[in-house]
Amino acid sequence: MTTKRPTKSKKRSGSKEKPYSIKRIIISFAILVFVSLCISFSYFYSRVFSPNLIIEGKSSEYIYIKSSDSFEDVLNQLSNRGMLKNRESFIWLSSFMDYQKKVKPGRYKVKDGMTNRELVAILRSGKQEPVRITFQNIRTKQALAGKVGRNLEADSSSIMEILNDNKILERYGLDSPKALSLFLPDTYEFYWNTTASEFVDKFGVSYLEFWNEDRKKQAASIGLSPGEISIIASIVVQESNKSDEWPTIAGVYLNRLRTGMKLQADPTVKFALNDFDLRRIRGNHLQVESPYNTYKYVGLPPGPIYMAGKRSIDAVLNYQSHSYLYFCARSDRSGYHDFAVTFEQHKQNARRYQSSLNARGI
Repeated sequence: MTTKRPTKSKKRSGSKEKPYSIKRIIISFAILVFVSLCISFSYFYSRVFSPNLIIEGKSSEYIYIKSSDSFEDVLNQLSNRGMLKNRESFIWLSSFMDYQKKVKPGRYKVKDGMTNRELVAILRSGKQEPVRITFQNIRTKQALAGKVGRNLEADSSSIMEILNDNKILERYGLDSPKALSLFLPDTYEFYWNTTASEFVDKFGVSYLEFWNEDRKKQAASIGLSPGEISIIASIVVQESNKSDEWPTIAGVYLNRLRTGMKLQADPTVKFALNDFDLRRIRGNHLQVESPYNTYKYVGLPPGPIYMAGKRSIDAVLNYQSHSYLYFCARSDRSGYHDFAVTFEQHKQNARRYQSSLNARGI
């Protein structure tokens, strides 16, 4: 008789599966956090470091921020010029970097493909690109003020206001008619947001450096002020483009001043007429009523008729001592002049020159 062994009971078909382990839950959560961080990092990285500045057809451009501009003004300028690929990301980073409260005026050079971070950093830093302005061939205060207004934030009217202010000009021994004497032609650098007073002060420093004690003593030995020397220099440089004869021409005008003669300088008539292209001075031109018409009035005109440079001023200070009272352009069209002691000699020189003008139909 065989004995049956007891058999193991089978699992019931309806039993529950075991839950995930704690370890698997932690791993899954970590993966989820990592993926979220990657997505967030990618999102914020693109907003900060991806190119967001577009400059069509150029590698760089300038942004001009006025002293009165707010962040909204900067934003509108960038948007209106179509320079922002993503406007909202620029706003976001500007807020994050606290630029919205720290807008600084100036002229900023920006490059195509700049990131928001690069753009905000340069605008927030205040590191401007200076403006280089060359001053030459300036005849009037108005022309000077106009050039400044076209290149700097300061407008021409604010410049003119200072150039007409005798109290300010007294610092340099000048008055309003002589204001152009303050400016020496050269190339200068300015920040775009330079104010009118800062602009004039910069030239004032250069003026005082140029008019050192030695030059002041030279002017005093001639019996003229620095401003008056500049007036003569402005006439001399308009009389001839040959710098080697400037000291001789200066000597003529100083001789005339000392003897009480009228200067009778043609360039002053052109200035009085405001016709700088006039090629021949005729009798009717000499009748123009103006304190700058040295054919009508004895002595120097009220102010310079041109922005005189350092070389022409030094030519007057180091004028040639001679007996000439007259000079006339040579008929050979060389640009040089014939000088004369007597009026009879001068008339002969003048007739030759006038004949050459007639021959050329001038």
